[in-house]
Amino acid sequence: MTGRRPGPLRRLTEHLTRSSDDIDSDELKQESADSGGVHIGQVRPRSRVTVRGEVRSVTLRPRSDVPALVADLWDGTDALQLVWLGRRTIPGIVAGARLLATGRVAVHRGQRTIFNPAYEIIGRSGSHHG
Repeated sequence: MTGRRPGPLRRLTEHLTRSSDDIDSDELKQESADSGGVHIGQVRPRSRVTVRGEVRSVTLRPRSDVPALVADLWDGTDALQLVWLGRRTIPGIVAGARLLATGRVAVHRGQRTIFNPAYEIIGRSGSHHG
């Protein structure tokens, strides 16, 4: 096989047949790179990072002692949990919100997690993820 680039028709066909998730993934990867953030797929435990991505889901873990609001942040490379201890809701932290989050990465229950991250809401997604 040669190292030649596919022709224009092939590139157009590949572009038109990509799923919306693939397109969203590429867009989020580019936004993360442009903002100077670290791709979630590259973060390491115990490192302090700034990540940028889209909230895929938000759940409340009610506990009798300390409730926790958990958001799954996805940037097109991987997902990371953002956990706010002692919070039941945070205005603007909803599925589809785009966030910039900073904190120290821990591994909690096998999942990369940032507890009580500093965050900035930077917009909302224009598309629906199923």
